[in-house]
This record gives sequence, structure tokens and C-alpha cells, in this order.
Amino acid sequence: MARLEQAIQNIVDIFVEYSDGDGKLSKDEMKKLFDKEIENPEIKAKIEEGGAKAMRKMSGFDGQVNFKEFSRCVCMMAKCHYHKKTGKGKAPCEDDSE
Repeated sequence: MARLEQAIQNIVDIFVEYSDGDGKLSKDEMKKLFDKEIENPEIKAKIEEGGAKAMRKMSGFDGQVNFKEFSRCVCMMAKCHYHKKTGKGKAPCEDDSE
């Protein structure tokens, strides 16, 4: 399987596994997901610093994260990694306005 296809499949599989089949992630399910699926200490630190605030913004008032919101979160982490690796683009992980 091509790398991008594998990455997409992994994102979907991870969401489905941790959402327990109800199509949404609770705060506890998100914590478990990040604790187990993210090993990089810098990314973990960013999630711990701003993750709760960002997740509240993305999940609205219900405290649950659906797949669209989870995808946005993953995209934000990818943008942060890209900015760190290349120095290009805006660093969304350091911007509270997003």
C-alpha cells in the first residue's frame, strides 16, 4: 500500500478504535488516544499545553469530538510538524486564534 493511503487508513482506523463505535470521542477517549498513539515528547507537550482548549473549540459545546473535528486536529498537528521541519507556513500550534 502506498504511504499516503496507509496514513489515511491509519487515521480512520485509530478514530474508529478509540471512539468505541459511536462515532465520537469523549475527553477520556481522546486522552487515551493521544497517550498511546503519540510518542514524540514535543508533540505531547503541545497537546497538553493547548490541546484541551483546541478540542473545546473544535467540539463545540457537547464535549465530544466527531470524525470531522478529529481530522481537523490531526491536520493541525501535521501543519505544526511541517512548519517545524521546513520553517515554512504558519505555525498553527502556536496560534490561539485558529
